[in-house]
Amino acid sequence: MADAPADLQEHLARLTARGLVTRIDRPINKDTELHPLARWQFQGGLRDEERRAFLFTNVTGAQGEHYDIPVLVGGLAASPEIYAAGLGVPVEDIGKVWVRAMAEPIAPVLVDTAPCQEVVQTGEALRTEGLARLPVPISTPGFDAAPYLTATLCVTKDPDNNIQNMGTYRAALKANDRLGVRMASRLSGAGGYLHWEKYKKLGKPMPCAIVLGCAPAVLFTGPQKLPVDVDEMAVAGGLMGKPVRTVRCKTIDLVVPADAEFVIEGLIDTDLLEPEGPFGESHGHVALEDFNMSMTVTAITHKRKPVFISIISQVTPSESSVLKKVAYEPMYLEHLRQVLGIRGVKRVVMHEPLTNLRKVIFVQFARGTPKPEVWRGMQGAATLQAQCGKLVIGVSEDIDPENANAIFWSLAYRSDFTEDLLVTPYRSSGHGPKSGRAAMEGTLLIDATLKHDMPPLALPAEAFMTQAKAIWEELGLPRIVPQSPWHGYQLGDWSEEWSGFADAAVAGAWRQTGESTYRRRHGNLKPETPVRAVESGKK
Repeated sequence: MADAPADLQEHLARLTARGLVTRIDRPINKDTELHPLARWQFQGGLRDEERRAFLFTNVTGAQGEHYDIPVLVGGLAASPEIYAAGLGVPVEDIGKVWVRAMAEPIAPVLVDTAPCQEVVQTGEALRTEGLARLPVPISTPGFDAAPYLTATLCVTKDPDNNIQNMGTYRAALKANDRLGVRMASRLSGAGGYLHWEKYKKLGKPMPCAIVLGCAPAVLFTGPQKLPVDVDEMAVAGGLMGKPVRTVRCKTIDLVVPADAEFVIEGLIDTDLLEPEGPFGESHGHVALEDFNMSMTVTAITHKRKPVFISIISQVTPSESSVLKKVAYEPMYLEHLRQVLGIRGVKRVVMHEPLTNLRKVIFVQFARGTPKPEVWRGMQGAATLQAQCGKLVIGVSEDIDPENANAIFWSLAYRSDFTEDLLVTPYRSSGHGPKSGRAAMEGTLLIDATLKHDMPPLALPAEAFMTQAKAIWEELGLPRIVPQSPWHGYQLGDWSEEWSGFADAAVAGAWRQTGESTYRRRHGNLKPETPVRAVESGKK
């Protein structure tokens, strides 16, 4: 059973107790230093388990500002372990918790008073202070046009059925009481955008509440592509294993998590759009200036001693990509296995470095999986979401889908591109830079699975590599991280006789093998004629 933290500060305390927080007390400029410093743990080659949440306690600004609110970066998903802590489960149970939450949602409860409304700022105070009081970092210094809210849970409501939606959308600071909000309008885009369209038809502004720093399990629902008519607060309750405490906003008709750090209430104009951007996006390019939504802030509410939270996005890997990857992959696997009933599928891995998960998906199959099942699995992965699966590659279970070199090896020796490759048209171009982009593109599926027995992988067998690693460490040589495949293994085309030769060789008895092969000499053959083709009588 999940033991999820009830709010962000409980989550931070748990991370601190487990040694997963790096506290930085020296002055750090939020506009030039904060995100670049946290970014290094993704660009510096650290493994997942080496990454930490960063808590900045002495935050300054480009114009000499000093903020009394600490800033947390990486506290949601700098690593799978941190993400799992937000759900109160081990890493290996993340997928199970998500599947259960969607199958068994728990409705939220409404409370009258809430920590997120201990301080309420409205009216003239918004125009004179407002958003300027918040230590909002610049995510991509040198390219971003403004400080941006990134770790958002944007709450909107369908005016037809009153079902709320929660999405993670970026929001640029425009004035002390105004934000530029970007909700994806592409196919399979933002639920909030669908609500905006309905308010536009009604000729009314759209109420929006931007929640900053709620319980991780609540925020985790934002990046997921759940059906638009699903009560995501109830799914969050399923993740937590208990109802989410909610409260009504002060100035708009929306319900938000009661234990949040900050809530920014406002109205989004449905008549006029405002230029927004540039901003470094998760597809690895800077998103250029677009006309996007303009939100007038009507209230800022928060705890008396809040913690501000931001996420590292932009080029992947990033906190943003980990946030999606650890939930998307088990959900895709569940879809292939349970919904489509595909046999033999072992793993679904979304390629993270630079490509940002959505474009490239690897589906791993058990050896011997029938070819029709391999193709059904790849097609299922390519069509589950419009934005995901431009390139889908099927591999066998001996290939590590997270090792690009192993993938290329599999493509090189296990694919016949005249029959193992399929290109289909009419795919939405999806998430990506707009420069030169067409409205549609194609989908590429490649079957790189093992289709017949092959000789072993030509690396020393596992026992010898393990022994050598122990000696390496004994000698104090530089730290190594084994990259799969790191030892040889059989792939079906091998005989007991050849195993005997190998055993004799490592025992120093290679002369015996030579005596055996000398007796088996044969004339009238071309060099490189396979021995078994002759000795089995097949020429």
